[in-house]
Amino acid sequence: MYNHTLKAFVCAADCGSFTKAAEKLYISPTAVMKQINTLEGELGVKLFYRTNQGIILTRAGESVYKDARYLFDFSQKAIERAREIDGSTERTFCIGTSLLNPCKPFMDLWQSVGKYFDGYKLHIIPFEDNHMSIVSEIALLGIKFDFLIGVCDSAQWLSKCSFKPLGKYKKCVAVPTYHRLAGRKSITLKDLYGENLMMVKKGDSPLNDRIRDDIEKNHPLIHLVDTPQYYDINVFNRCSETGDVLLTIECWRDVHPLLVTIPVEWDYSMPYGLLYAKNPPSDVQRLVDIAAGA
Repeated sequence: MYNHTLKAFVCAADCGSFTKAAEKLYISPTAVMKQINTLEGELGVKLFYRTNQGIILTRAGESVYKDARYLFDFSQKAIERAREIDGSTERTFCIGTSLLNPCKPFMDLWQSVGKYFDGYKLHIIPFEDNHMSIVSEIALLGIKFDFLIGVCDSAQWLSKCSFKPLGKYKKCVAVPTYHRLAGRKSITLKDLYGENLMMVKKGDSPLNDRIRDDIEKNHPLIHLVDTPQYYDINVFNRCSETGDVLLTIECWRDVHPLLVTIPVEWDYSMPYGLLYAKNPPSDVQRLVDIAAGA
């Protein structure tokens, strides 16, 4: 359902070499290069830098690569839906996964609810945690994904999707391994006096707003530092590099190898659960209902 030259382009980008891409595609390197040249001509942009060490995506190439991956996923979903209507294939749930919203909790859930969906398969679709594009990914529930699973009390997210809570994760803080608090088993807010605490701005998350209000009112010796509205790996890198403290949740303890997650002696917890389309298909809604009672 997409131009075959796009497949050659993505394969070459993944391999970093026209020759290696040719091996995977069972065609000649010359044929791969010809397809890439054709695609560059059709698009009017340069997609690769050619070097002695291999090929590297240009900025335009990076953009096309990201969108091509989406087109592949979308095309696969469209084909599966058509075949399901035709009755010629097994039915599939498409599950999104990322660094901060991994599909592992869904796989654990599937162990108990899968028995109610005989003949269904799971298709895992990776996506990128990017604070600039995550809302757009959430909006693709029902199109690109049937389900995501993760923490959520974001007003923007909830305007784009439905959410069925399944549990809660405790709010914690993360610090670099060299930080003075890194060896602590737990801390209080008073332990953070004099520290910079990284957290999101007010306005999107009621829970984070309550934490910010509490700190501003009762713990003015903690200096709050704004992060982007949604975390991505760059936020964790910033924490590691600056030595600041980062407001986080317990399930993200393994996101960054140079950060240590520490429980805080408070009662703040973030709900996690299933994210799905506003008007879901009947089988998606049935899984949500079963999961809620599991």
